[in-house]
Amino acid sequence: MSSTPPVPSQAVPPPKVLAERWSEVHSKALPVAPLVRHGDVEKYLKDLRERAPDLFGLEVVGHSVEGRALYHVSLGTGARHVLLWSQMHGDEPTATTALLDFFEYVRTHRQEPWVARMLGELTLHAVPLLNPDGAERFQRRNAQGIDINRDALALQTPEARALKGLRDRLKPFIGFNLHNQSWRHAVGRTGRPASISVLAAAFDEKRSDNPGRLLAKKVCGVIRDAVETLAPGQVGRYDDSFETRAFGDNMTRWGTATVLIETGAWTSMPPDEPLVQLNFVALATALDALATGRAAEADLARYDSIPENLSSGLVQVLLKDVGLFGADGKPFTADVGIAVTREVHRKDGQLTLVHVGKVEELGDLRVLGAVETVEGKGLFAVPLTGHAAKEGDTLRLEKPGRDVIELRQSGELMLLKPQGAASTYRVERILRF
Repeated sequence: MSSTPPVPSQAVPPPKVLAERWSEVHSKALPVAPLVRHGDVEKYLKDLRERAPDLFGLEVVGHSVEGRALYHVSLGTGARHVLLWSQMHGDEPTATTALLDFFEYVRTHRQEPWVARMLGELTLHAVPLLNPDGAERFQRRNAQGIDINRDALALQTPEARALKGLRDRLKPFIGFNLHNQSWRHAVGRTGRPASISVLAAAFDEKRSDNPGRLLAKKVCGVIRDAVETLAPGQVGRYDDSFETRAFGDNMTRWGTATVLIETGAWTSMPPDEPLVQLNFVALATALDALATGRAAEADLARYDSIPENLSSGLVQVLLKDVGLFGADGKPFTADVGIAVTREVHRKDGQLTLVHVGKVEELGDLRVLGAVETVEGKGLFAVPLTGHAAKEGDTLRLEKPGRDVIELRQSGELMLLKPQGAASTYRVERILRF
């Protein structure tokens, strides 16, 4: 049985309760991110419409370069319109899954007072997958090779034209621009991963405020408070420099104040389910705050005090004070930072995603945070390449002067402990990604 206290009937559940309830509806929509495909999203949305035709509207608002339908989902009857769009970058799918989980929650919990109130006060509009061609390839850009998020003014892509047309027709008072960011983003100098970063998008070079942007800032503060309940210290503030071509900045300029949510790294692997959960909680809490007016009354300081993102402030694994061999064969001591990204592999027409690790930082890395820190004093790091070794083996190093060069190109390495005999080492740990 759950140990969570009962929730007052009129209130949105607190974040920990929402997280528990998310588990009940999750995976009934789609397999978890990271690999979200257009055909799966399309099937789910059509099924959703059939299961609850009185609740969900569904229309095609355009087609991608390669002819895939761009779907607009609508729900609610309120006079105030909210627009949410996800995956305008095809390799940024976390919020797509979170949106579908949110739809499923609304469908199955529509009688809850807070859900009914939200549907009565707001009309929600969502484009869950704006770049389906990019999603099929797990790539940022669309099939033309254009970044849709830099096409708000030129409108050279059909996907951008569809989103702009929808905004102009609906004139929503606020929008949610949903993305993923690099796993190297940290929360300031804290060393913590920026699992969720938020931003109230600017509308001019001076980063001026107007009532819409102030509301977006307050919504970001509401999101911060909800997410930090589940992930303390893991909310960052994204760079608010004005980008004249970007959708979030121009949406704000056009009259739709925009909240950017960027999903980053998590504290363990694989990261997908906890990050989808955080997005679900963030969106449910923010939408309730807009429906009740609580967002307008939120403390602006909760946004202003969010630590800024540090774009290269985090690695997956940080080896501290480990021994290395230089090109001259002489040993020296340094820190080693291993970063992890995802790559698409295609086999027999099927896509799979794999984690790829690489040594990206080497030297004095005291300013970096890490998901995992390994104390390497008394150990040597060498590439695994060319060694048929396992933990516990004893081996001799051949030509150690090459190892530091090869290490920079390797995602697989060994931590070795010197033994009594010259050039003999015991394999203490093998790191593979």
